[in-house]
Amino acid sequence: QVQLEESGGGSVNSGGSLRLSCVISDDTYSSNCMGWFRQAPGKEREGIAAIYTGGGNTYYADSVKGRFTMAQDHAKNTAYLEMNRLKPEDTARYYCVADRASCMTWVPYLTLPDMDTAYWGQGTQVTVSS
Repeated sequence: QVQLEESGGGSVNSGGSLRLSCVISDDTYSSNCMGWFRQAPGKEREGIAAIYTGGGNTYYADSVKGRFTMAQDHAKNTAYLEMNRLKPEDTARYYCVADRASCMTWVPYLTLPDMDTAYWGQGTQVTVSS
């Protein structure tokens, strides 16, 4: 079973920064895409950034564009999310997802991936206070 583990969450003041990491534990699994989603209490899970691991465009939600940067280290099976100028409305649990079969159906649109082909981490909490 492929496992993803996020880290780097925490509590910061508004305007602060955090860097999230997501490691895929199975070295034999080669993803074709990875993404970051977040879910606040009482809200649906939303896609905020996604990337094709072989190169190409990175896609961002309007709510984070210009503040968040997604990067990847394909050799380490790791993705990162650099979050700057954090706002209280960024408070949520952040999840990493990896996929290799249905990337084209969700990466450009930041929609939820196919649950039969994607692997999710357990999430890491980000809390931004005003």
